[in-house]
This record gives sequence, C-alpha cells and structure tokens, in this order.
Amino acid sequence: MSGGGVSGYAAIHAKVRAMYSNLLSVSEMIALADSPDFPALIAALKRTGYGSYLNQVKDKDLTVQHALFQIKRRLADAFNSVIQMTPGAVRPLLVQLFRYYEIGNLKAVLRGIVTGAEWDRIEAVLYPLGERTVFTPQGMLESGNVAAAVELLRGTSYYETLSFAMRRYNAEQSLFPIEVALDLAYWRGLWQESVQLAGQDREQALRVVGSLVDMNNLIWAIRYRVFHHVSEEELINYTLPFGYHIRDEDIRAIAAGAEIAPIVRRLYPSISDVDVMLEDPRSGLPLLELKLKRHVMERCMAAFVGNPFHVGVALAYLVLHDLEIQDLVVLMEAKTSQLADEQFRPYMIREIPV
Repeated sequence: MSGGGVSGYAAIHAKVRAMYSNLLSVSEMIALADSPDFPALIAALKRTGYGSYLNQVKDKDLTVQHALFQIKRRLADAFNSVIQMTPGAVRPLLVQLFRYYEIGNLKAVLRGIVTGAEWDRIEAVLYPLGERTVFTPQGMLESGNVAAAVELLRGTSYYETLSFAMRRYNAEQSLFPIEVALDLAYWRGLWQESVQLAGQDREQALRVVGSLVDMNNLIWAIRYRVFHHVSEEELINYTLPFGYHIRDEDIRAIAAGAEIAPIVRRLYPSISDVDVMLEDPRSGLPLLELKLKRHVMERCMAAFVGNPFHVGVALAYLVLHDLEIQDLVVLMEAKTSQLADEQFRPYMIREIPV
C-alpha cells in the first residue's frame, strides 16, 4: 500500500463512506424521475442531500441553470473535502481528477472568445471550482483573442500543451486541435498519477481511472473514424496508446478500418446489442456511451467491497457523484421539456424502470 497505509486511510474511509451513503438512493431517484414537472423535481431534490445547496437560492430564481450550478457546487465541495483528507502521496491523483472540470471551463472560455460571447453568458456554464483553479476565466475571456488568452496561462501546467497546439490553431483557425490536446494531456496526466502508485493504491486506482480511459478512448476512436473521417495517422494521434482493457493495437485496428463491433464485443462481453447500436452510429453511439458509463458505475461500486484502505474508494465515490449529477441534468432537462418517461428514463446512467 502506498501513500497513507491503514492509519492514513482510516479517517478518509469513514468520511467517504458517509458521503457515499448520502448519494441518492434508489427510492429517491425514482421519486425524482416520477416528478410531474420541474418545480416538483426541485421540491423532491430539496429533500435529499442537495437540499442545503438548493435552499441557498430563492425559489423564484431557481432556474435549471441556477439549480445545476448549486448541485455542482456540492460535488466541488466533495472534491475539496476528500482532497484535503487524502494522504499526501496520493493526493495529486485526486487533484488531477478534479482538473477535468477546470479543462471544461477552459474550453468554455476559449469558445467564448471565438464566438464573441459576453462574460455573463460564459459565467453561467462554468463549473464552480472556487479557489482551486489556476486561471481567471473573465480575464482570459476579456483578453480578446485565443493567443492572448493562452499567454495568460504561462507558468501553468496548461501552457506547454496549448502553446504547441496553437500552431495548428493558427493554421486552421479551429479550436479542435486545442481541445484534443487538452483532453489527451489530461488523461495522460491522470494515468501517470495512477501508474506511479504502488500496491493496492495502484491496483484500485487503475481499475477506476482505467475504466474511464477505456471508455473515452473507444468513443473517441469510433467518433473520429465514423463522423470525422480522419486519416489513420490522425486517429492514432488523437487517441491514447494505453488503457486498462483497451490496448494500443485495438485503437490502431479501428484506425486501420477493422470492423468495430467485434472489437467492442471482445472488450465488453457484457454489453448487448453492440451490432445493432453500431449499424446507425448517430443514434447508437450515444447508447453505447451510456452503457459504457454504466460499466464505469459498476466498477466504482465494486471499489467499496473488500479491503477499504486504498485510494480507489475516494476515486470511486467522486466518479459516482459525477455520474449522479449527469443523471440529474437529464432529469432537469426532461422535466423542463415535459418529456414522457420513455423519452428520458432509458438515457439515465442509473437505470430507472419506465
């Protein structure tokens, strides 16, 4: 065991277990899904662990946008709490995991610069990171252009990645190479933080992080080939050469034009209807991604079984919390649009009977 040992994990395990128990129960999720409209959904959500966050905003101001901001604040607070308690040697892994949301904010700001969006519009979609961020979004937006914004990141972990990607941006005037570079650098960093651990920490971290890496890499490879029609070389450059179950040769096979369905079936034998989903990728790929997220969820829940004294428990809880918020986004959009049950329940990561 690296990092903290049993004594180092005793306190964090108890805390994370308590936080895990405060995620939405099956009955709470069913009650939320059964809500007839958005106000009823918010009323039901206030009776859960999200209540103290939603109650900070007056009912008349609780739009979908404000409600989402508040429930995301709960996740941000959970990250900060867990990071502070985690033994020092493994803390960088959780810090890197949290950077996922900072990268989302960075992309939003860069898109805002390109589209000429006002600050209030960009601010509304940013993730609430508090003080745990290395850049000032408003200052970057108001810099006026992408090159100036990137210069404001000099001295941060993002600068080298972005300054290199700027060559492609200047040639193509597209944020695509910048966003790909950010994604790849993030997942490389998360993987590296995992593999440099030892013992149970390494094993359990790779199970959680590896399931995320596999899911993203597979979806990227399929999307780049089917929708973007990139060359074999480009597809290889836009994906990761490592994974937990997925190997470099799997990605290279997809890049070279191999039939995709057999590869997916071999890697994920428990996922059914792969051939059907890939017959029409525009509707099928989102369904495949949904099933892969359910696979990630199962991996995370398994981390709570057996020996609890490892970083996998904290990682799993934080990922499960994120997946829960993704389901709440689906519910809020569904209730606002008055969708019928069969139009949204099948698309929830946590399966709720129709």
